[in-house]
Parts: sequence; C-alpha cells; structure tokens
Amino acid sequence: MSQILRQHAEQLFAHELEEIKKQDHEKQPANWVLSPQAVVTYLMGGKLKNGFEVSPKYIGNRRLMEIAVATLTTDRALLLYGLPGTAKSWVSEHLAAGISGDSTLIIQGTAGTSEESVRYGWNYARLIAQGPTPDALVETPVMRAMKDGKIVRLEELTRIGADVQDTLITILSEKTLPVPELNIEVQAVKGFNVIATANNRDKGVNELSSALKRRFNTVILPLPDSIEEEIDIVRRRVESFEKVMELPAEPPALQEIRRIVTIFRELRSGVTLDGKTKIKIPTGTLSTAEAISVVNSGLSMAAYFGDGRLTAADLAASIIGSVVKDPVQDKLVWQEYLETVVKPRSDWSDIYRACRDL
Repeated sequence: MSQILRQHAEQLFAHELEEIKKQDHEKQPANWVLSPQAVVTYLMGGKLKNGFEVSPKYIGNRRLMEIAVATLTTDRALLLYGLPGTAKSWVSEHLAAGISGDSTLIIQGTAGTSEESVRYGWNYARLIAQGPTPDALVETPVMRAMKDGKIVRLEELTRIGADVQDTLITILSEKTLPVPELNIEVQAVKGFNVIATANNRDKGVNELSSALKRRFNTVILPLPDSIEEEIDIVRRRVESFEKVMELPAEPPALQEIRRIVTIFRELRSGVTLDGKTKIKIPTGTLSTAEAISVVNSGLSMAAYFGDGRLTAADLAASIIGSVVKDPVQDKLVWQEYLETVVKPRSDWSDIYRACRDL
C-alpha cells in the first residue's frame, strides 16, 4: 500500500485510464490522452467492450459531463459552479486527469493569490545578479500548461481579487501570455485550456467581471437529485477513504449512511422526506462532502475508540459539528429537529440518545 496520503487522480486510477486508452478508437483532440467520449466514460463509469468495469467518478447527470468535456474541446474555458460540496474540485481533477493525464497544474484561489501566481514570477536572487533573463523567470502552472498543451485548474476563482482575476482575460481570449521584461510571449499550444471552480456561497466576494464571464462556459453542478444517488456517492467515497487510511473498522452499514444523508437532506430542504413536517434550516451548507466527512470521522472513532463497528455514538459528535456552525441560531435549529423529527422515529432512538447526551 502506498504511503502517500492522497494520490492524484491519474495515479489512483492509472489502471482504469490505461484500459480506457486501449479501447479508445475515437478521434482525440491535439494533446489529449483520451477522446472526448472516453473522458466521459472515465467520469461516469461503465463497462468497456472487453468487459472491464470503469468506476464512476461523478454520479449525476451525464449530459453535464458531456457539456463540460465538449467545452474543453473549444477555445472557451470551463467554469464549474455550484454549492460548496457538489464535487466541483473532484470533477475538475478528473477532467484534467482524463484529458491531459496530469491534474497537478493547479492554482488555489485565495484572498492572497497574486498576479505573479497566475502569470509568472521571478527568482529574485538571479534577477538581481543577472537582470531579467529566461533563467530568472519562474513559471506558473498556467504558463506550463500553455507550453505543454495541458489543462490548468483554478480553484475557488471568486476568492481571488478582481484585479488578479482580470489577468486571465488576455490568456483566455488571445491564448498568449506576454512577458514584457524579456520582450517575448508564450503562446498556448493546442490542448491548453482552463477549468475554474467557484461556489455560489461566495457570490459577491469577488464577482467575475462581465469581460471574464464571457470567456467561460458555465456548468452548474447541482446537489444529488435523489436520496439513493446521494447515499451511493457517500458509500463509494467512504469505501475509498477506508482503503487509503487502512482503518481497522468494518465497512459502514448502509443504514447509518442512509440516516446521515436523510438528516442532511431534510435540514437542507427545510422539510422531512415525507413532506409532512416543516423544519428550520441551519446556516451551514450540509453538502454531500460534509456527509462523507461525518461518516469518515465516525469510522475513525469506531476503529480507535470503539469495537470497529460504526454506531450512532460514533457519528453523533460529527453530525452536531456539521450542523451547528452558529452556536446560538444553529443550536436551536438542531434541538428542535432532534425533538420533533428524530425522537418520534422509533428506529432512530440510538441516534437521538447519542446526540442528546452531547
């Protein structure tokens, strides 16, 4: 077992990518390792002609993935947009792995991301000693992607300051990156494109200018449509976590995953699944990603401080931690949900007691 805590997508699913490549007889755009059809198969999963089973990386509407992949065959960049925890970064990583065979060209957007992080920087020791020379230039992931004809990923684009965002306009429209200090420019090689992610909870933080928005084709990733779909996502991601972390715990019972997903879906929507009881909505997002985190935390508790079997007591603290973000408002919302929804459910008495005791 690898000692690396988190492998890149192209490493973790190298065998699948190789098998898909062997069976891929469709036309590939320049510098793509797979055809657009094969990239969608890699993302959505399915059985190849030789019987090889490809695991789904995204569980949801296939058409969304087809639109995303088709966008990246054009000169327009792709913006994956939606609520936090809707697998935007996950999809971005697997798109880059399937298209370029390399998901590591990434810029993490923060309030401190500078223009040099996007365009290029300088080795200041060499700059002082030699002046502006090619050897003193420090390439960013954007510049390397342009030179190699690969996909570059920009995470949390709306967290980046507006003035830094706008440095992308020339890159996206002209497909060139001027370096005036050296009187040169880097022109993008075929295969280059940008995948950006942004969440709608950050709307208004650093909204994209209309000029920049026009350079992106936006694909909105929704929350899972059905409870069964969300349960399947959580189950698959938790199984992957167990393998990587080698936890000495039993696989989580589907019943426990179903209860966590039910709690999150009801609190997100403000109504119970049967539609009979309206409930208040907490301030947190309660996304699928947070449901995965709750189950993973519960597994760790069961493995190291329990008997290896996931129980309500192992999950309670993580559930409360996810729901109660505001210690005043959310605490009241949770207590009301616990008494009016959880308590009357006879088969939920264990989770009611565990949460009440905390």
